[in-house]
Amino acid sequence: MMKVPRLASTMLAASAMTTLGAVPVFLLSAQSVFVRSDLKFDEAHFGLAASCFFASAAVAAMLGGRWVDRLGRRRSTILAGLLACAGGVGMAVVAHSYAVMVAMLILLGFANAALQITSNLSLATAIPLNRQGLAFGVKQSAVPFAILLGGISVPTVGALVGWRWTFGIAGIAGVLVLASAFNLPDDKGARAKVVVGPERPPTGAMALTVCGMAVASASVNSLGAFIASWGFEVGMSPAQAGLLMAAGSGLSIIARILTGHLADRRNGGNLAVVIKQLLIGALAFLAISVGTIPTLWVATIIAFVLGWSWPGLLLFAVVRVGRGATGAASGALQAGAFVGGAAGPVLFGILVSHTSYPVSWRVGGGFMLLAAGLLALARRQFLLDLAVRPLIR
Repeated sequence: MMKVPRLASTMLAASAMTTLGAVPVFLLSAQSVFVRSDLKFDEAHFGLAASCFFASAAVAAMLGGRWVDRLGRRRSTILAGLLACAGGVGMAVVAHSYAVMVAMLILLGFANAALQITSNLSLATAIPLNRQGLAFGVKQSAVPFAILLGGISVPTVGALVGWRWTFGIAGIAGVLVLASAFNLPDDKGARAKVVVGPERPPTGAMALTVCGMAVASASVNSLGAFIASWGFEVGMSPAQAGLLMAAGSGLSIIARILTGHLADRRNGGNLAVVIKQLLIGALAFLAISVGTIPTLWVATIIAFVLGWSWPGLLLFAVVRVGRGATGAASGALQAGAFVGGAAGPVLFGILVSHTSYPVSWRVGGGFMLLAAGLLALARRQFLLDLAVRPLIR
């Protein structure tokens, strides 16, 4: 059995890699005023740049998952560290025009995919099965943590020494990831096995799961992007709206870890829990649309704590039925998350501009219901497949 310090260090390393992968777009968002002033571009071009980050991550995750399975944990970590270092240093040193900045964000999108999938592989191969739920919960808590890092980067670094330094620090963190790879065992033997044919996850169930992930991610990322603006619209001060956002993000971190811990105490049934969380999230979105400050506080906390605590649990569930193709299965799921992350806020913003915030929140709730339905269909297919091809542990 893995010793506790080693168990914790593996979880924290995976969480740190996930944070490093996700944080560039939040650094860009939090410091957009500085970056746009320096490089002379408008809000529309800012949105395009952020979408390029997510789009490149989605493509890399979809196509690169199997490569991670082939490369193994050590070599994948080296590759991820190199990409993160190059992208971060590039943003800090050579991004003196909009075009170069977008190119660096695309590179950082590739790094995000590599870091995410490699950390998934690390947890699936180095963490005992009875602790993987907690491990994936800790890992996915890194995303709201990255949002918090993006926010505090403005007063602590960006406003003092310039936005480029924040990306330079991220590049240095990439060097640390690269260095950490040389402490990992050479898994050349593990790379020889490539899962094909009947041992691959069921294609139909995976496709439904990826679609469900994309639809749900579109809704919850819109929550993260617009809840503060909606709070201001209904009468909150900017400080109160920021506090609401911080409270939701902080509690979401705790909820994701707790959700993962509880998953380790169950023997399966994780997709059913995810579906229930999405249904609760849909109701929270409807309550958010009411537009009163007390309702907004309660509904937003519920949306963050229950409606957005499922990513780690869904990832854990998919990895468990991945049949040895951890990189390919988790890569496809991460691609769905990236597509939803890119498309959701853009579509939500368009909907707000053509209708209203209340209508947009209700549509977001409808998307959560759709995601729950897609995952319910996927769960049925996974169960049918498991009846024919039981997992061997």
